[in-house]
Amino acid sequence: MAGSTLEAAEWQLISGDDVSPETSHDLALVQNGDFKELFESPTTRQTIGADILDASDPAVTKLREDLDYASFVEARITAQHSAIPADERPLWLLRLMCIGVGALRSFLQTNVTGPPLFYDPNKELIPVCLAEDADFVRALSKAAVTFMTVDGESPYHLASHMLLLTLAVSIMNSPLLAGEDAPQTASWWRLRVNFLHQRILSEKTGTLYKNIVADINDVVPRLAGQSNIVQAMLLVERAMVDTYFGNDARALKQLEDATELTGLKYVLTGVMGKRTQWQQKETSQLVVLAKSAEQNNVEGTKPKTLDLNDDTLLEKISFTDSKTLTPKEDSDLPAELASLDAGNQPPLHPLDATILLLFTETIKNTNPEDGTTREQMLPYAERVLSHSTNWEVYTLGLLVRSRIESTRSRTVERSVLQLQVVVDQVIAETTGKRTATEAESDDTTVAPTFLPQPKEGESASIRERLLYIHQLPIPTRWELEAELASRWSSVGGLRTALEIFERLEMWPEVALCWAATEQEEKAKGVIRKQLFEDDSEQERAPPPPQAPRLWCILGDIENNAAHYEKAWTVSNNRFARAKRSLGRYYMNINDCQKASEAYGDSLRIYPLHGPSWFALGCCRLELQTWDGAVRAFSRAVSIDNTDAEAWSNLATALLRRDPSDDDAPVEQSRIRLDDEEEEDAAVAAADPQRNRKDALQALKRAAQLKRESWRIWDNYLTVAATLQPPEFQDMIVAMKNLIALRSRSKGELAVDTSVLELLVQHIISEDLNQEKPIGYDPIKPGLAKQVVELVEKEVVPLITTDPRLWKIVARLNLWRKKPRSALEAHEKAWRAVNSRPGITDATEKEWNELVDATVELVDAYESLGQMERTDGLGAGELVAKDWRFKARSAVRGIIGKGKMNWEGTAGYGRLEEALEGLKA
Repeated sequence: MAGSTLEAAEWQLISGDDVSPETSHDLALVQNGDFKELFESPTTRQTIGADILDASDPAVTKLREDLDYASFVEARITAQHSAIPADERPLWLLRLMCIGVGALRSFLQTNVTGPPLFYDPNKELIPVCLAEDADFVRALSKAAVTFMTVDGESPYHLASHMLLLTLAVSIMNSPLLAGEDAPQTASWWRLRVNFLHQRILSEKTGTLYKNIVADINDVVPRLAGQSNIVQAMLLVERAMVDTYFGNDARALKQLEDATELTGLKYVLTGVMGKRTQWQQKETSQLVVLAKSAEQNNVEGTKPKTLDLNDDTLLEKISFTDSKTLTPKEDSDLPAELASLDAGNQPPLHPLDATILLLFTETIKNTNPEDGTTREQMLPYAERVLSHSTNWEVYTLGLLVRSRIESTRSRTVERSVLQLQVVVDQVIAETTGKRTATEAESDDTTVAPTFLPQPKEGESASIRERLLYIHQLPIPTRWELEAELASRWSSVGGLRTALEIFERLEMWPEVALCWAATEQEEKAKGVIRKQLFEDDSEQERAPPPPQAPRLWCILGDIENNAAHYEKAWTVSNNRFARAKRSLGRYYMNINDCQKASEAYGDSLRIYPLHGPSWFALGCCRLELQTWDGAVRAFSRAVSIDNTDAEAWSNLATALLRRDPSDDDAPVEQSRIRLDDEEEEDAAVAAADPQRNRKDALQALKRAAQLKRESWRIWDNYLTVAATLQPPEFQDMIVAMKNLIALRSRSKGELAVDTSVLELLVQHIISEDLNQEKPIGYDPIKPGLAKQVVELVEKEVVPLITTDPRLWKIVARLNLWRKKPRSALEAHEKAWRAVNSRPGITDATEKEWNELVDATVELVDAYESLGQMERTDGLGAGELVAKDWRFKARSAVRGIIGKGKMNWEGTAGYGRLEEALEGLKA
């Protein structure tokens, strides 16, 4: 019974419901943000070794020598665990998890949310015999940055109290919290720790991505029986992970599923209103109508908000009186939203508000970067900012709105200043120094800010700030300051931006700032100052944490491959960006072999970088390693399903690959890679046309994504036509689009004559091969009707000089039982040849072509002229009563034109024979 009670308390911590101290004092401390009490407790200090008094203790001696705090903690908790009786281990593991969670949330408090810690956590985390050694503490904190480096990507070296996150990472990733006795929610907290670890690194890493995915897969089965809110929380966190790693389509699906669980109803719609002060006539304004399933009418505290104060734009849209003109009768609106007042909507549940803000990121990432996209994003932020139900949710809303407004001239000032206010607030609340004595006397020292700091009761509690922090992509303090610097730079405040970057010691950004203003020497000076000892060419030992990135930037500035190699070496062959830069360098000098090797090395470190897979595929196309190109482009499109060029290149590689290869086939919705099942491979190998079929699917996807590319449609048409049997439906679609794209510039050359001939031949043969051919039925839908419409509406208006096209038209009309139209087409085909300038004075080959056209016309007159017309006013009459006269006239005309040059030739003789045969 006690076990089930503790499990329930674990889930209460996740959901935000009150945890009773009687159930678990440690869980209650974590929930309420009482981290000082948690770390000062004798149990915690004993568990992590902070209570060791003897400086000669072997563990302390080892820690002093190698500065490996993570190993110290791991050894300590392993020894503690082995000494605990088996029946007490579940409770001990729960306390261990609470320490890890407390360390995680303390790190968030001091680097993301505030308020500032009023104690020094370093003194609570390391052995008491070392805690007063300031030099050792600084060295240990610096070593923690190195420990947190993954795949050559380092965290921000000035982050506050990195030991807290080191402790959290060490505990939550310990095998002890992955066993059967581990708490139910341990894997979820491990997911949160690892994702935060990833977010504070300079680039994405493959190692942490694998760990995060494994954590998610471990959490999902544990959610059975939990509340909808808890399940929605995980979906939101998964969406954050997917968005971070670039899988926006899947993130959007997770968010939509989350709305189903929370009961959030929302819609982006238009409501009549005014946006400017001088606007007389109301127009439709974009607005998000949203309503939570659980009504929350309590207004929470919120950060400082700046007014727009514009002489034209209103502070917020003035919507039409909802009682008469809101879209209540709009059938597209859900019933729950039809009665909402667009200008006075009810407060949202904080998790629902979070979901709306996350929607803005997916909208940005899945649409073009233009004004329309930003106009779609802004209503989501405005809806959240209409009420404050959580401090951090509102803070993110301000950030999202600030980013959107940064591109508009009338709002850019408020955008920059609002970001400045948020940054000031976060800096003050994460770096303000406050001691326990000062807390008791209420004499707090904080950093100066642009606006006055909130008074008592005007700021949120630690618990409120941390309640939804794991569902919010709130930037860290230094990320916010860096964003502010970039914003100042974008509006011309380069000096301000440089001052911020220099204060943050973000030397790569300082160098990039100088390089962006074409002051490359200053940029190189900044980099060399970090990489080398003063006034010398001797490299710093050990190198700074950002050395790999600095070497890469130096390589970019100087276009020097040796610098990229150095970055790779300094990172112990783990910095993927170094190899990506090297690959780009070799591609620029057309050394595809070395570029391929470099991109391959980078992808072994971080295999989720889509552009690298694309570049690798291009290298392999140049090297004619078709199978490798197929693999590379398959990976590229599996990462980014909207890359039309990757789909097109995949088709190219598939078409040239040896059909005997037994790799997995490519499907439009899913790409199988090296882990293909043997049964599927056997089926694929048995189909000799597998590569062409896969290529057609790839081209179909490429054409959907890039409809304006005639080259893709041309390849699509060619592949569809060369399959056995051909894909006739695809051929029609491709030809229509190809004609639409190229007809203006190419005319009849936009028509692929061979493919059109194949289409016409197919529908005629299909009919004639039946037991009772029925000919053409214009009422019956199907392929035949589509071909006829294609020819009549798209092809015929374009024909000018190509006799072959007229012959195709003639054949189609004859099958349609329109002999008069067929004969007219034959006449036009003959005229197209006969009207060529100087054809009778050209080569014998061209003369023979004219002869052939004339003989074919004679045959057409003879076979069609005596038929009865089936259409028009003259139905029932002969197609051409004077067909013999017309035929003789045509032959005599050509004989006369060619007599001087071609009399006595075989072609001339054929014309004479044809004329003889026309005698009555």
